[in-house]
Amino acid sequence: MTGHASRGASRRPEISIIVEDPAWRRDDSLIRTIRRAAHVAASAPPAGKAPRIEIPAASLLLSSDEYVQQLNAAFRKKKKPTNVLAFPALPQAAPYLGDVALAYAVVSREASEQGKSVAAHAAHLAIHGILHLLGYDHHRQLDARLMENQEIMLLARLGIGNPYAPVPVRKRNFRNKLSPCPTTPVR
Repeated sequence: MTGHASRGASRRPEISIIVEDPAWRRDDSLIRTIRRAAHVAASAPPAGKAPRIEIPAASLLLSSDEYVQQLNAAFRKKKKPTNVLAFPALPQAAPYLGDVALAYAVVSREASEQGKSVAAHAAHLAIHGILHLLGYDHHRQLDARLMENQEIMLLARLGIGNPYAPVPVRKRNFRNKLSPCPTTPVR
């Protein structure tokens, strides 16, 4: 009886993580961060009038660019890898929300280009994917704002900053080596 009570008391989402590309295992904390992000996101309220699921479940595939490219080609008719794909489950599969796939090299490259850690960027994309499973979308401006605000709030709960904030430009520590061109008077 006690075992059932302790199991019943746990209201955390059921998150399965499948690691297809070993590159995801290079940093031990990376998968833990992604799992925490997925738990936080799956606990968010669903978009629109979708019913709230008491204990939602979802799976995350931490994959290679090649496999995500195959998925992107098969389901979206785009022949290139992408950072995240979300595959919502049918409503009758509840409490199962669906599947999310992340491509390691794309995520890693984007994180570097944006001056973020791979963990912070992967957490953002895991949240983004789970929110898609909850019915959020970003095709219309109002929906995009709603989804972005939800992402910002969920990332803040993980101690991760706003991914949409403008990146400050660093001041240069050196002077330009080119001398300025002299102005020529107009005649």
